[in-house]
Amino acid sequence: MQLRYAMTGLVVALALAGCQRTAYDYSSNASAGPAPLTAQPVPSVQGGQLPPPTGSSQFPAAPASTSPMLGAQPGAMAANALDITKESMVGSWRVNGSCDMFLTLTNLGSGSRGGTRGCVGELTAMGSWEVAGKQVLLKDRSGNQLGSVYKTADNRFEGQTSTGQSISLSR
Repeated sequence: MQLRYAMTGLVVALALAGCQRTAYDYSSNASAGPAPLTAQPVPSVQGGQLPPPTGSSQFPAAPASTSPMLGAQPGAMAANALDITKESMVGSWRVNGSCDMFLTLTNLGSGSRGGTRGCVGELTAMGSWEVAGKQVLLKDRSGNQLGSVYKTADNRFEGQTSTGQSISLSR
């Protein structure tokens, strides 16, 4: 048993022998810093007046309204649409059987944060969503409407993008 303690002590002593102090030595000359860099030549600078901004306004255009899309025929779909709650939309959805859409309750502008993974076309720009009546509005990061869907069955939504591309969401 004493041999065991002797071996442990020897290992600790060897380990400590390999250590060295790495702290800064404040007793050394503090003014012995790195040598200053030499200045580099700089080309001459020109001055002048900038031209006035183009366009009639200095602000970007406001996002499109959140009313239903013209080509979507909202009355026909809304008549058969089921009621929706925002909380029932949260989570992961399969879009057209080929990509994923993720909807959260985190606020983003007037809606909630959302996004897609693996989608093509307009849905790649999706950044937010919101429930308006019996429809779910899908929007880009600037707040412009990309499309809308209506609940047609439990865990199933149908709709289209603003360009007329069909959208189906399912879980």
